[in-house]
Amino acid sequence: MHLHRKMSRLRKQVILLLLFCLAGITFISAQNILTLNGLNQASFVYRAVSDSLHSYFYDSFAFNLGYKDFSFGMKFIAELPKYSIEQSDLLAELNPDRLNLGWKELYASYNRNNYQVYVGTMEETFGSGLIFRSYQDLEMDEDYRVNGFRFSYDNNLRVKALYTAYNNPINRGKLDLAYGADLQYPVLKPLTLGVSVLSLQSFIGSSYKQDNILGGRASFQEDWMEASLELAQRFKEYSNDDGTAIYGNLSTFWGPFQIGGAYKYYEDFDYFNHLQDIPLANHHNETLADNQSSGLDEEGLQGWISFEFLKYYTLYLDYAEAWNHNHKIKMNDFFVSLDWNKNLTIASISYSQIEKIDEMLSHWQKESYPAFNLQIPAKKNPFTLSGEFKIVEKQVYDVETSHYEPKFQLETSFNKLSAALALQSWWKDFSYITQSRYMPSIELKYPLFPETDILLFMGKEAGGKVCRNGICRYVAPFSGIKLEINTRF
Repeated sequence: MHLHRKMSRLRKQVILLLLFCLAGITFISAQNILTLNGLNQASFVYRAVSDSLHSYFYDSFAFNLGYKDFSFGMKFIAELPKYSIEQSDLLAELNPDRLNLGWKELYASYNRNNYQVYVGTMEETFGSGLIFRSYQDLEMDEDYRVNGFRFSYDNNLRVKALYTAYNNPINRGKLDLAYGADLQYPVLKPLTLGVSVLSLQSFIGSSYKQDNILGGRASFQEDWMEASLELAQRFKEYSNDDGTAIYGNLSTFWGPFQIGGAYKYYEDFDYFNHLQDIPLANHHNETLADNQSSGLDEEGLQGWISFEFLKYYTLYLDYAEAWNHNHKIKMNDFFVSLDWNKNLTIASISYSQIEKIDEMLSHWQKESYPAFNLQIPAKKNPFTLSGEFKIVEKQVYDVETSHYEPKFQLETSFNKLSAALALQSWWKDFSYITQSRYMPSIELKYPLFPETDILLFMGKEAGGKVCRNGICRYVAPFSGIKLEINTRF
């Protein structure tokens, strides 16, 4: 019955949509200035795991209509169900709550001269994203977009004002609010100042809790130097534990040398709804601790240097440290690489190391991995060969563990066909090389038509920890087949 009601509403929406398009085309066909473009993305996933649902299907059909200063768009989405890369979201059996379809993500906009009025589903950023960022990350299957109204003016003075709602991340079916404004103005030729105000109302527990955020920023840009500083204060109407955020960076250029650094200080500045993108001030965008989001309690420094020499070589060094208020939680992040680039042929070797310590939990871990990359742009069959050898070491109280995660990948093309071959493994130690798990895979991409691409993946993927935008999550391992067809028009 639930699905039947959805289909009934869907048929009515489709009829209204077709009538709208027909009326619009009839009205302006004589002028021949209607623009129409869109994209259809379909994917089928078969997961070959005995204790999991096997088949997943997803399709999205999006289009945009433009006429003079107006534009309108919407997207049909079918999740029957959609495959999630996150381990905790995988299904053991089909769940009716995960079956969804309908016209979603509607938007309309009016652009004239330097201003725009926009309503619908949107992505938006205030400043660097520290105070506010609404975005979608397709690779990590994260959607933090908001729905509502936005006015913007873009000239020397840049103004954004919005009033929006978004789904509460915990309470299904409830909406939270985000509204505010952002202004930016070039005071002098190299100096730009900006200010942001934002209010968030989040349904937590049994009532709405309001946060008010006020921030300012300055950026300085010359041929030999770039610098920026952003300050923000968070005021909680439901608590006395206000938050503070400071982030600054500086880069300077002296001939073959580029030198830079960054500083961060965050205290109780992690939002309940994750509508922000906190700069982490380290090369690998790692959080201070895997079990807490960034912005809660951390301070850190980063420094980097790049040096070009002997015409084709570049040496890059990057080191960062971070800690909490009592130095009980600490981390360091190190990266070094040597690159050679001549006539579009690129070769590089690198070494990465990430170390985290939590004295309160008696936990220590270190991930280190040498890596290489070779790109040869041959006319007929260009190829890229890359690999890394990750070493993971951990100690919890007096228990020490370690293992190895080697990975190699070859990418090439034959006329229109692109192929990627990969091999991953997991070794307890070198004596387990012949007994360990090996995860081979192949990915093929081919343009069936000028506007249509087909992508086929077959094999296994290891999964594991992935950190992005201040949050660490665990991606589920995969074994099976993925088929995607993308059509543009």
